[in-house]
Parts: sequence; C-alpha cells; structure tokens
Amino acid sequence: MEMLQDKTVANLVTENIKTAHVFKKYGIDFCCGGGVSIAKACEKAGVNYADLEKDLIASKNENTRAVNYNSWELDFLTDHIINVHHKYVEESLPLITQYAAKVAKVHGHHYSELLEIQQLFALVATEMGGHQRKEELILFPFIKKLVQAEKEGTPVPDAHFGSVDNPIKMMEAEHEEVGDLLKKISKLSSNYTPPEGACNTYRAFYAKLDEFEQDLHHHIHLENNILFPKVLKLEKELRNSN
Repeated sequence: MEMLQDKTVANLVTENIKTAHVFKKYGIDFCCGGGVSIAKACEKAGVNYADLEKDLIASKNENTRAVNYNSWELDFLTDHIINVHHKYVEESLPLITQYAAKVAKVHGHHYSELLEIQQLFALVATEMGGHQRKEELILFPFIKKLVQAEKEGTPVPDAHFGSVDNPIKMMEAEHEEVGDLLKKISKLSSNYTPPEGACNTYRAFYAKLDEFEQDLHHHIHLENNILFPKVLKLEKELRNSN
C-alpha cells in the first residue's frame, strides 16, 4: 500500500482539492512542481513532514464539500476553466496593472521593489493573454473534437500541430514561466505582506496579487494534473483503436 509521503503532491491534490490549501500554507508548489513525492517536496521546502501530514489528514476529515474535478467530462472541464479561471484572469489583469502603476508611482521611490514587481507583472499579463487565447482557439476546441470522436467512434481529427502532446507541452512550459514570475513577485513582496502603515491601495494591490497567484495555482493544477494527462490518454486510445 502506498504511503502518504510516497504519493506525489499533484496526485494528492487531484484526489482531494482541499489539500491544496495545506500545501499553499507550507509553501509547497502543487501545480507546476507537483510531480514530486510529498516527502521530497517537504525536503525541498524545508518543511517538517509530521506537521504537514497532520494538516493533510485534518483536511481530509473536514466536512466541507469538495468538488471532484477528476470525475468531470473533459469538454465540461475545459468550459469550466474558460468560464471561471480564464474569465478571472481577464478581469483581474487590468485591475492589478492599474494598482501596480499607481503604487509604483506613489511609493516606488521608497520601496524600490515595487518598480520590479510592476515590470514582472507586465510580463505576466502579456504571457497570460496570449496563453489563454491559444487554449481557447486551438487546444480546447481540439480536446472537444477528441471527446466527440470518442462518443461517435470516429478517428482522431486532423490538426496542424500533429499530436495534442505538442500544444500541451507548450502550455505546460508557459505555465512554468508564469509560475516563476509570480514566485519572484511573491519573494519581492515578502509573500504579499505590505509594509506597516501602507495605504489602502498598496494593501489592495498585494491582496489582489495574492488572490491572483492562488487562483493561478488552482487553474494550472486543473490543466497540468487532470485535463492534460487525460487528453493524452484519450488521444492515444483513439489512435490505437483505429
């Protein structure tokens, strides 16, 4: 029987999304870096495994309702990602960009890290804009065609990119890039902790950045750890059956 510490972080979050909050608490990456064992993740983050295990078990025993994304149909999951996470990003990017500009202008002379945070978030905004368009116009429509082919017993549809593995690898690489940018922002902002006496705009800016990062972690988890592996498996099965 597989021990808890031997499971990968990603697998445990896939089984129980509530554990994501525990990993977030301990500073353990469950989306892009979730492919390592829990024991290895603890070692890397300098976390005491016994403490983490206690919280993971507690989260499992909570009575709050958790959504089992792992049971959803792939086409439904893509719609959910667009309607919830893509929409959140589209609505948040302009707001955070405005906050960044205002706070950097007013406080950047005293807190120089704000200027770097502004530049880094501009890269996040550019990256996410193009990334989501590629998913909505290219990858997700193809996933829906795969689902339809499975239901109708028809061959894998043709695509200019060949196997779906190619755009998936590109999306995963872009996830990694954005994740790295937000890690830098988190470090520069002392994990989104405003300085004592910070104005309300400063505080709102850091709170929104924190919220954005948390949403992105969930967003990437749904794609990297649930959607993409199942899509690759489906395409392989369809090719082998025709």
